[in-house]
Amino acid sequence: MYEYKPEILEPIFEKWRKILRLTESWDVRLELIDDPGFKKTGDLKIDTTDRKAIIMLNAKNPRQENPEEVICHELMHLKLYPLDQLTEDLILAHYEEGTPEYRAVYRQFMEHLEITVEEMAKCWLGAFGEDKELSFGRCREMKSFEELYEGLRPL
Repeated sequence: MYEYKPEILEPIFEKWRKILRLTESWDVRLELIDDPGFKKTGDLKIDTTDRKAIIMLNAKNPRQENPEEVICHELMHLKLYPLDQLTEDLILAHYEEGTPEYRAVYRQFMEHLEITVEEMAKCWLGAFGEDKELSFGRCREMKSFEELYEGLRPL
């Protein structure tokens, strides 16, 4: 099992805050979460009024092995947050919350946001990262191609 250590994470966190130009515009804190109920590798809480954010990392059971990739990813969410909020507001303006249409559009938006943030994090990591090795931890938990289609044969 892989664990994140604060002495390793803090310098990485500060490096990426500078690279992404967040040191002057946001007050950001890095917090390690030891709660076994915290299932994500990383998450973000944002207070736009006060321009403060907390990056939360799963210290005991992260699904990704490269903490630099995770920190870059979560800070990328902060960079894109205004666009994220604008899109969510537009969805709410056009679809009634709770309807099948709203859920379909919102799910697609969240999936594309996550894909975009991850792709940008990979690009920045490739250009400026110390550890350019991508994490494949989430892939290990997923079913294989064969497992997904088990029981569907013969068609």
